[in-house]
Amino acid sequence: MFRSSPYGWTSQYLFGFFFSYGVYLPFWGLWFAHLGVSASNIGLLIGLGLAVRCFANLVLTPRIHKVEHLLPALRWLTLAALVSCIIYIFCGGSLWALTAVTVLFNLAAGPVIPISDALANHYANDGHLDYGRTRLWGSIAFIGGSTLVGVFAAKYGADVIPWVAIAGLALALLFSVRKPTIEPQAHEASAQARPKLGEILRDSMVVRLLVITALLQGSHAAYYSFSAIYWNDIGYSEDVIGYLWSFSVVAEIAVFAMSKRLFVNWSVAGMFRLAAVGVLVRWGLTASMTELPFLVMAQALHGVTFAAAHLAAIRYIQQSPSNQMVALQALYNALPLGAFMALMTAVSGWLYGVVGSSLFWIMAAMAVPVLFMQIEKKTSAQVVNQP
Repeated sequence: MFRSSPYGWTSQYLFGFFFSYGVYLPFWGLWFAHLGVSASNIGLLIGLGLAVRCFANLVLTPRIHKVEHLLPALRWLTLAALVSCIIYIFCGGSLWALTAVTVLFNLAAGPVIPISDALANHYANDGHLDYGRTRLWGSIAFIGGSTLVGVFAAKYGADVIPWVAIAGLALALLFSVRKPTIEPQAHEASAQARPKLGEILRDSMVVRLLVITALLQGSHAAYYSFSAIYWNDIGYSEDVIGYLWSFSVVAEIAVFAMSKRLFVNWSVAGMFRLAAVGVLVRWGLTASMTELPFLVMAQALHGVTFAAAHLAAIRYIQQSPSNQMVALQALYNALPLGAFMALMTAVSGWLYGVVGSSLFWIMAAMAVPVLFMQIEKKTSAQVVNQP
């Protein structure tokens, strides 16, 4: 009861945290609106959260470079996120109070994803778990959190939203205080030296990794921000739109679950090219087809455009020295998934008002450079995850 295998510890922690994240991402703006915050200020608060997470992952996360520090860091960060989330409830509609707590919450929650991914990578390299099958529990929990909070909010009102998020964080904290049966330990003597981000960024392959992932993941910006608006404008109801979104995450979970079997003989570059082809087809379908069967086909490709690209980035990071894993995870979450995604979201808002659904053709074009970019680790060794 008080100890768990590396797979059990990591997957259960991810379940608790992503359950809460499934509340925060889709519904926090709705809760702010319920408190009386204006639309413009809601945008500022959400944008501030993205900026703080980017800062945290660039400045704070790389300092946790020793693998033996990953578990304590997750425990303290989860506790801080939980306390911040509780404080949210007492802010009322005060913009200054909400701003201060937004900073605190995102300083704590921002590093959790790269650090938990680094922990999963370490255990995967040692053969204690399969990353895809572990990470899928986060996706399942995200669906569960967003679905459950929607049901509760419809029945009890928007006041319930932060309480559901608190429940997820409390569950993650409860799971985190247990000890895994195998504690993470560094294998290399060099793992004790904390790498500098500037030195890592002088590696051309790292820069290429960040550019490729920025293009592939950034192509989702229009989808995340405007697909629901676009589909609603062409006549689809909110429930159909919800089903389309849920189906995309189901496709993501399926790829995570079968990742070892699907990609065991694939190179990192091959996985990125597959994701790039998926981006071309998916956003091309979204831009040109409005019939529901074609939209379902496009959503099924989320397992390629997001999951395959993410797994390729994770495989690259797994092949790095253990003292660089957290730094690389931090860069990956801060730049492609953070700063560039925020930039593309803002650009997408302007472009959607100018070109409408043709915006998705622009998102598709972002995949073209990836088809011609080569990326591999300098070592010829390939890391194959074992369950």
